[in-house]
Amino acid sequence: MPLMSLGLFAFSIQTAPFETIKRTTTQRWESKNRVGVAAANQHVGPGDDTITIDGTLAPQITGGPEHLDKLREMMASGKVWILTAGTGEVLGKWFITSVDETRTHMLGNGVPRKLAFTLTLKHYPDDDAALLGKLLDSQP
Repeated sequence: MPLMSLGLFAFSIQTAPFETIKRTTTQRWESKNRVGVAAANQHVGPGDDTITIDGTLAPQITGGPEHLDKLREMMASGKVWILTAGTGEVLGKWFITSVDETRTHMLGNGVPRKLAFTLTLKHYPDDDAALLGKLLDSQP
């Protein structure tokens, strides 16, 4: 059972297991200067909703760099993907804004034994179905 799925890309021990998920949700406020008193603030609506996923790959045990490459390919497609929790809860449409990778513990031939990664997703609130990625394009 996957920990989470983005399209058909399943985050699991065999692909890209993660250790932490951080979600940041913001609201937008506008500030207007006033003479002789503090600025007035007005709520103008929702801001960004971002998820940051941190994990570590050990290619001898888990997935390897090819799985991070798949996430980069999904990011480059310019598409949004349905994010589903391992519990089956559908979290909506999200797009990938960045894939960061750090390779360490190199073998003699330069192959890493450890890859730390950070994946950043941003919620896509629009109903434009044309930007929804094709499920088969998200298979690892």
